Amino acid sequence: MKGLNKRIDVVALGELLIDFTCNGTSDQGNPFYEANPGGAPCNVLAMLNKLGKSTAFIGKVGADQFGGLLHQVLSQAGISTNGLVMDPHSHTTLAFVKTAPNGDRDFSFYRDPGADALLTPEEVPEDLIARSKVFHFGSLSLTGEPVRSATQKAVALARSNGCILSFDPNLRPPLWDDLEQARAQIHWGLEQCNVAKISDDELLFLTGETNFDAGTAKLTAQFPNLQMVNVTAGAQGSISYYQGLRVFQPGLSLGGVVETTGAGDTFCACVLNFLLEHGLEHLSSQDLSQMLRFANAAAYLVTTRRGAIRSMPELEQVLALL
Repeated sequence: MKGLNKRIDVVALGELLIDFTCNGTSDQGNPFYEANPGGAPCNVLAMLNKLGKSTAFIGKVGADQFGGLLHQVLSQAGISTNGLVMDPHSHTTLAFVKTAPNGDRDFSFYRDPGADALLTPEEVPEDLIARSKVFHFGSLSLTGEPVRSATQKAVALARSNGCILSFDPNLRPPLWDDLEQARAQIHWGLEQCNVAKISDDELLFLTGETNFDAGTAKLTAQFPNLQMVNVTAGAQGSISYYQGLRVFQPGLSLGGVVETTGAGDTFCACVLNFLLEHGLEHLSSQDLSQMLRFANAAAYLVTTRRGAIRSMPELEQVLALL
């Protein structure tokens, strides 16, 4: 990582929104919705803050009641809001989340466009990225303009400043005009990054392979810049592919799952935390096993709570579970 002035551990760019999660019914039988602050990049940052890392977010919300709430929540979580734009001309993006009995989710987005999709390249703070060790992004900021150009600018800045680049495809089909465009943009993201977190469903979407080894082999052949690929499969566990190594760690199935929102982001944060402490070079199978074991445990804890940013576990809680 270039330079000695790297004062921010992780900077993330992307969506910051409200997840309205069904939380019971009224006496009349109407559903109650709880306004949970969320958005994958900030979920990652919130967990990193719990682990003692310094973080900053780049993105846009509306100058409305939800944007004000999100600004407050980020500040309370210890995430720098210097890169957060409050737009008086657009609305904060909303997502309504329907949760199945097993904790899986179905999303309905109110984003046509939402404020997060309106971030411009001129609003990307170059100094924040220059001072960061890791830059993290996902595919929701690649769904259209102007935020796609803003993301491309930020990624180029991160690379020129020697950051580790982390990417999570985080595929949300309703937000794409067509899935071929989604595939092309996710391919661009994979082309840029050193570290990728991919779910089993996303691996199938990208490679057509249900076999994790075969799918990951296709990706690493197509994108030789990928130094580490972590594949997550919910309660089944996770696999890390790194420099010819393959390490599997089973997930925790202790019951009590409420919903899975934020689990993948928590996992991703724990991986980045490990890389900040150990680097991305010369990792052993034992290192990868330790990394996955901690990340799986933290991700499980998040599934036992509603929401994401405000439900990240403390370090002590993860260690107690382990």
